[in-house]
Formats: sequence, C-alpha cells, structure tokens
Amino acid sequence: MNRSNPLLRAVFAAFALLALPGLHAIGAADPAAPVAADWPKDAVWYQIFTERFRNGDRSNDPTRDSLDRPIEPSTKWRVTPWTGDWYERADWEKEEGPRFYKDGVLDRRYGGDLQGVLDKLDYLAGLGINAIYFNPLFYSRSLHKYDGCSFHHIDPFFGPDPRGDLALIEKEDANKVSDWTWTAADKLFLHVVAEAHKRGMHVILDGVFNHSGRDFFAFKDLKKNQERSPYRSWYVVHTFDDPRTRRDEFDYEAWWGYKSLPIFAPAPDGNDIAPGPKAYIFAATKRWMLPHGEGSANDGIDGWRLDVADERPAKFWADWNTYVRSLNPIAYTSCETWRDASKLIADGRFSGCMNYHAFAIPVKGFLIDGGITAAQFLHLLNARREALPKGAADVVQNLIDSHDTDRAASMIVNAHTGAYSDPENIEYNTRASPAVSDTYKIQKPDSRHRAIQRLVALFQVTYEGAPMLYYGDEAGMWGGNDPDNRMPMVWADLAFARQSLDPRGLPRKPDDVAFDESLFQYYRSAIELRRSHASLSRGAFHSAGAFDEARAIAFRRETDSEDLLVVLNRSEEPQTVRIVLDKSEAAKYAKASVLFTSTGGHDGFRIDATPIGIHVSLPPLSGAVVSPRPR
Repeated sequence: MNRSNPLLRAVFAAFALLALPGLHAIGAADPAAPVAADWPKDAVWYQIFTERFRNGDRSNDPTRDSLDRPIEPSTKWRVTPWTGDWYERADWEKEEGPRFYKDGVLDRRYGGDLQGVLDKLDYLAGLGINAIYFNPLFYSRSLHKYDGCSFHHIDPFFGPDPRGDLALIEKEDANKVSDWTWTAADKLFLHVVAEAHKRGMHVILDGVFNHSGRDFFAFKDLKKNQERSPYRSWYVVHTFDDPRTRRDEFDYEAWWGYKSLPIFAPAPDGNDIAPGPKAYIFAATKRWMLPHGEGSANDGIDGWRLDVADERPAKFWADWNTYVRSLNPIAYTSCETWRDASKLIADGRFSGCMNYHAFAIPVKGFLIDGGITAAQFLHLLNARREALPKGAADVVQNLIDSHDTDRAASMIVNAHTGAYSDPENIEYNTRASPAVSDTYKIQKPDSRHRAIQRLVALFQVTYEGAPMLYYGDEAGMWGGNDPDNRMPMVWADLAFARQSLDPRGLPRKPDDVAFDESLFQYYRSAIELRRSHASLSRGAFHSAGAFDEARAIAFRRETDSEDLLVVLNRSEEPQTVRIVLDKSEAAKYAKASVLFTSTGGHDGFRIDATPIGIHVSLPPLSGAVVSPRPR
C-alpha cells in the first residue's frame, strides 16, 4: 500500500492513535456498561465561565496578539477593568466602530484564570457546591473557546506561563500522542482538580467534539497543504484552493455557517465521525481522565458535558461513552440538547443531559412567566421526566440559565406576559437580549423579581434531578443573552461602578452593582436543605396537587425513611391550598410543620391538619417545604 497517498496517511494516523493503551474499547458499545454514576444524584452543580469568574493572576492576562484572527483590535487594546460599567466602551472599542455588540465587546478580555478558580474553591464549598462544570478550557484564541486549537492542552492564558506554554505547544507533533507534553496551564488545571477533590467536589469539562477552530493543528495543515494534507478526511471540504488563481476557493462545512468552526467529517457510512478525529478525541479524553496513566482516575476529571451532542451520530457517542466508562466506571456524561433528550441519552449512552426541555423551559412557563396553569406545568414536568431513560431523571442537570441564555434574574424582569395558547411552545431565550430587542429591559431586579427567583431556586433544590447554578446567579447578577450573560463575576471584595448606560442609546435609571449577600445566604440555605435531606436528592417524586385558581402546586419527595411536602404559590396573592392525602399519610402529617420557606421567615405560612389531609397557607410568590414532624 502506498503510504504517500494523503487519504492512506490519514488512515494510518488514525490507527496510530487507536493503538494507544486502552483505546481497544472504541468498538461497539457494551450493553452491560453502566450509564449513570451514583454520585451525580447528590450533585449541586456550578457552571464556571473561567474568563469571567476571577482574575487570580494578573501576570498571565491575555495580550493583544493572543486574540482571534482575522480580527485585529487597535494597538490601544488593553485588558478591560473587571469592575467597570459593562456597557461603557473603551477608546479602542470605539475605534472598531459605533456598535456595542458588533464592534469590540467580543474582543474584550478580563483576565479570569484558573488561579482565580483555585482562590475561590472555598467560596464554592461554603455555598454548598459539590460539582463543577467548566465551560471550555482548552487552548483557543476566542473568548468562548468553542473553537479549540487543541483538545489536549488547557489554554495557556488560563495558566501561569502563557509564553512558555505556547512555545512548548509549537514544538509538538499534535497528532503524535507520545509527543504531548504537560504545560504549566495543564498542570495548574490538574492541581485545581486535586484541590476540588479534597473539598468533596467533582469536576467535569466541556467536550466540544463536533468541530474545531481554524487554528486546530489538523485544520491548519489542511488549509496550508489542501489536497495534499493527511488531514483532508478530517473535515468536509467543498472546494480546494486553485493555486492558478488569485482568489482563495478553499471552502468547507462549518457549524451553522460560522467559518471559525469547521465541522469534523462523518465516517463514510454516515453513522460515525471520521476515524482520524475520532481517534484524536478518544486520546484527548483519556489524557484528562487518566492524566498519570492507568490507575490514576482519582487524579483526573470526573466526566464531561458534551456540546451540541445531538449533531453527532449516536454510534460515536455510544462508542465514546463506553470508552469513558472503561477509564472510570463512575464517570458522568451530560449531553447538551434543547429538545427532548430521551432518545439521545439512550442511544448515545449518556448519564443525563443539560435539562432544558424537561426542566428549564417548563419552569420558565409557570414560575417565571406565569403563562401556563399549574396543571399544565405539572403535566409537562411529569410527561417529560417520565420519558427519560431509567435512572437519567435522577442525574440530569436542572438548570434555569447558562452561557447560552439570558440570566435567570433578567428572564424574570423580562417575563413573557399573558397566557400561552400552547403549553408545548413556551417562549424561552427568544429575543432575550438588548442586542436584538429595543424592549428588552436592562435593570436590576426589584424585590418582586427576587421573590420569584427565590421561588425558582427552591423548586430547583427540591425537584428530581441535580440543581445547577450559572456563576453569579447566587450573587445577584443579571443580564441578557450572550455577551451580557458573561459579565465579570460580582465579588464581595470588589467595588463596582454603577451600571448606567444602555447599548441602544436609550435612557435608563442607573443601578448599583454589588454582591447580594442576602440572596447568597438564601441560596446557601436552600442548597444546605437539599444536601441534608436525602429525600430531595434520592427520593421518589409524587405530584400532590395542581391548583389552577390559586396558581399553586404541591408535590412530595419520599424515601423509606423520610417524606417531605413542597408547596409553591406563584400567585401574587396569599393562597391556601387543600392537599388531600390517604388515611395513613394524613395521620402522618397531623403534626406537620414548615421546615423551610423561600422568604426566609415563617410569617404568612400556616398548616392546618384535617382528617383527609392538610391545608397549607402561603404568602404571595412563596414556597414552603413541609415536614410531618413538629418544629
């Protein structure tokens, strides 16, 4: 066989990676392999967008030449002050152009890094967090880092020695695993993992295995060598450049048309991805899960969140998930999809999903918008939860917001008005930014908005599945969709400028920006409630009533040793609901008391026992957890 043929070279490169120890498991999925680890049942997740979380090391701040290409910011470019008014534009941004969202904001860097995460692990532990999901950390020139230059290196500007790391990376043969080195940023990340593990926290990484960036080693070679590249089968090339013309005809398939995100090619039969990128992905997966070789699972990450997972063939994910669990049988994998995830979880052998469809969207419809009835809300919850594969409902990530949506607080400020004609089509993340809407409100939430946020948080910690917070929600942060949802974290030890500008040039009332201690303490108490009651993380879920007129719902979480009742009042008025129980349950709740409230106090809450159940009275926009035991 002629190994000088480009296609054959790509095949041999794939087989070279497949020969790595442990990669023999790439074949068909083992039907006996576990799908869900046990620890995620008890998880309380916290999503970190590292560049905006904490600047712990100013010596590694990004430089102008580290930014995206072909964008070239002004020579006046500087790291943006962490505590400034988000909507105030620097001189270099104004030179880029007049538009806030198009000219400059995506070229900003604030200097968040892994040292900042390390410095704040005790903050997260104090909040009650025991599981961290990192947005992409791998080497990339972009802010978002979904356009990776590498999957086997942490971004050098997240570590202590960017220049040294870049030099090491430049010397590597990236497609030769034996040539991979450990950079200073890689080592610091492993230290973060070790320190998180010491605090009882699990860590998962964002796996972006659908596409790469243009500076990814295989794509760079493809662009340079065109048809002669050994990586031509890694991507879908529409046309190669014709060197006889002045025009560059090189064109390729890109994610949703974004040319900065070239998509990895499918396998010839369409049921998998191409052998080359598949082998590289498996090798990178092993690197972070077994960083010191066989037997080092405790030193590696505890799982993955998989970006746009519904855009890759199920066979790829089934093979990959089987391989992941051959490395660590209790690893957790979460697929991203905004649609019904049941088939993707089952066919791809995921543990769970980012639970947009069966949690965030119904919650938006009822608790935030008030646009569906209590009965419709419980029906959506039950139907969508029960459609998930066995075991998945206990470990899905129950989020409200993320880096891809407006923040929960701003969802509430900008809540949809009026009833939804179709509960299956709830408005979620639609025109959710001042970048696309002149009516989207930029403002600090008021006391009513915070009452709803507390109610939502109470539901998160008491419903089946694992609650997940987006960084800063517990600190009171607000903001529309990308990029406004990625403002620098508001910390208690920093003094922030007032937010007084509107990117649309509209007048607005200035708002103070500061860490919300009261809200933080509420989230901490709510998380403590969940972590101290096994029924809330491991108990069966039973609907106990949908009260359309009162705009209230009730449900129970039950184990063999504990039974808790949760009642939520979405009405703007005080409400009393009658919860009917069978004879034995009614007797059990005869001396029931309020265990926890969303208001932080007990004023306005009352429980009256009846022979067939209990009456629960609640103030407006509030919730309570009821225990059968007296206080």
